Amino acid sequence: MKKELNISLTPKQASEEQWYRPIIAKKLGVADADITAIVVRRKSIDARQRQIRINLGVAVYLGEQPDTERVTYEYQHVGSKPPVGIVGAGPAGLFAALRLIELGFKPIVFERGKNVSDRKRDIALIHREHLVDPDSNYGFGEGGAGTFSDGKLYTRSKKRGNVRKILEVFVQFGADPQILIDAHPHIGTDKLPQVIRGMREQILACGGEIHFSSRVTDLIIQNDQCKGLKLANGNSYEFGALILATGHSARDIYEMLYRNGVNLEAKTFAMGVRVEHPQALIDSIQYHQPQRGPYLPAATYSFVEQVKDRGVYSFCMCPGGFIVPAATAPGELVVNGMSASKRNSPFANSGLVVEVRPEDLREFQHHGVFAGLEFQKQVEKLCFMLSGQTQLAPAQRLADFVAGKKSADLPDSSYRPGLVASALHDKLPKRIASRLREGIQQIDKKSKGFLSNEALAVGVESRTSSPVRIPRNDLDMQHIHIKGLYPCGEGAGYAGGIASSAMDGERCAEALAQNFKQ
Repeated sequence: MKKELNISLTPKQASEEQWYRPIIAKKLGVADADITAIVVRRKSIDARQRQIRINLGVAVYLGEQPDTERVTYEYQHVGSKPPVGIVGAGPAGLFAALRLIELGFKPIVFERGKNVSDRKRDIALIHREHLVDPDSNYGFGEGGAGTFSDGKLYTRSKKRGNVRKILEVFVQFGADPQILIDAHPHIGTDKLPQVIRGMREQILACGGEIHFSSRVTDLIIQNDQCKGLKLANGNSYEFGALILATGHSARDIYEMLYRNGVNLEAKTFAMGVRVEHPQALIDSIQYHQPQRGPYLPAATYSFVEQVKDRGVYSFCMCPGGFIVPAATAPGELVVNGMSASKRNSPFANSGLVVEVRPEDLREFQHHGVFAGLEFQKQVEKLCFMLSGQTQLAPAQRLADFVAGKKSADLPDSSYRPGLVASALHDKLPKRIASRLREGIQQIDKKSKGFLSNEALAVGVESRTSSPVRIPRNDLDMQHIHIKGLYPCGEGAGYAGGIASSAMDGERCAEALAQNFKQ
C-alpha cells in the first residue's frame, strides 16, 4: 500500500529520515516497523514566520517497496533522417536538438562559441587579463549563458511546456536527482558543464552534428522561406527548417535579421545593478535569527516593488554565490551572478533592476527597433570607461548609493577581476538610479537590514533579457512572415532562464515536426 502525505517539520526534523519517520508513523496511525519505505516527492522552505518550517510531500509505502527506476528518454539514430538546422547550443538549442531526435529528425547545431572545456580557458582570461573573446565568454559557448552562470531551474512558465520532463532530462544526463524534489531546483555552475557535455555526446551518438566556433553571419531566404544559413568561414548549409536559438546577447543576429528584412519588435527589458551582501546578513534577515544553523541552506530572497510606475525587482538571486564578468565583446562592462552546487560562498548576490519600456527611450527613437539595444550599449560602455577600460567593475556601498555619496572604500567582494569605487548613483541613467534608490528603501522597510553599507551595488546588470523580440505565430511557432524560421528561447523573446528556454526549445521542435507532416 502507498499513501501520499504532506507534512510540516522543523529544519532538523526534515534533515534525515530518522527524525521524520516516527512523525509520519504517528500521523498515519501505524507502527514504525510497518513502513517499508519513504520517498520524498517535494520539498520547500516556509520562512514567512519566526519559526521556520520545511514542507515535505512524501510517498509512504506500507508492506511494499517503491519502484526505484528513474524516467529515461530514448533517443533513436537519426543520421539518415531529414536535417534541421539549429543556431545556438544553449538550453533552447540543446533541448530542441534532443526533442528533434525523439521525433525522427537530424539536428545540426551551429554554435559561435567553443565547447565547455575550451570555453573555461577563455573565461579564465577575462578574470586574469581582462580579455573578452567576442565568441567565447560567459554568454557564448556550449550550454549558453547558464553553463557558467548558475544553473537555476526554477520557472513560472509551467503553462508553456513540461517542466518535469526538462528536469528529468537533466537528471538523465547527470544532474542531482534532488532537482526533481526541490521547489527551487538548482544544479550549480560546477556541475552543469558535465551535464551539458553528456547532452552533446548523446546528440552526436544519435547521428546529429554540432559545429563549434561556427558563427552564423547570414540566412538564406527565398520567397519569404528560410532555406539555410551562411557561416563566417564562408560555408553554407541548406535545411528544410531552422530553429534560431541564439540567446539574448547575440546582437549581431538581430542586425543580420534586420538587413534581411525580417520583422523585429522592441520589447520591455530591465537594467540595474548586481547587489551583493554577506550571506550571513541575508540569512539573518530571511530566517529571523542571528545564524541559520546546520539544517538550513543559504537563504534566498525575491523582491518586487513599484516606483514611479515601473517595476523594481530582484533577478537571478544567487545565494552563496559569486559575481562574474558577463561582457560579450571588448569595450563593455557587464556583470552577472552564479552559484556552485553547494552554495557555500560567504556572499549572496542578485540583480536589482528597473523595468524599461520602449516608450521610456525617446532619446533613442531614431534607432527604431534597436533603441533598447543602443541604450544597453551606452550604459555598458559607460561602465567600461568607469572601470579604467578594464573588467574591474564600478561599485559603491549600497547605503552610500542610496544616500548619494561616493564610497571612500569598498568591502570585500566575490567579484574576482576586482572593483573600482565609483559614484554609480550619479553615473547611471537617472531613470535607473533614482528608481533603484527608492526601491531599495522600500525593500529595507520589509526586510530590515537589506540597506546596509556592508552591501555593494556593482554595475551594470543589463542583460536580464533582450530588448528585441523576433515575432512568431502562436500556433505553428514560425516567424510571422518567414516560413521555416523558428525563433526560440531568450534571444527571440520567449523565455527567461534555463528551464523556460529548454521548454521553448522542445515546443519549437514539436511544432516543426508537426508542420513537416502537414
